[in-house]
Amino acid sequence: MGSAEAAAREALQQEGLRAERSASPRFAGLRSTLASLLRSSADRRSEAERWSNEPHAVYARHDHPYAKVLYCVAGGITFTVGASREVVMRPGDRLDLPAQTPHSAVVGPDGVVCLEAHRA
Repeated sequence: MGSAEAAAREALQQEGLRAERSASPRFAGLRSTLASLLRSSADRRSEAERWSNEPHAVYARHDHPYAKVLYCVAGGITFTVGASREVVMRPGDRLDLPAQTPHSAVVGPDGVVCLEAHRA
């Protein structure tokens, strides 16, 4: 990881966010990883869901009353978190968003497929 990327990850962590870059673009076991994460959390009602979107789709700024864990499975998406923090997700990357975190997103040129889980 380069020093600029490390500094960006550190800044996200200071805001209560978590972003991980996978060492391998063929990250295996995403659904079981999410299931394991949820089993160990206080909220066991959540399940991983798959979603996808077409290239260049735009999600307007919004937030959720629940924490969200996202894994990018294919394609790419760029989240703008808070006022201006950009998090670029590629296959194998993970992003944890705490509840009530304002964010928007733009899907990359190849579309995107993600797995997502919610926690109360």
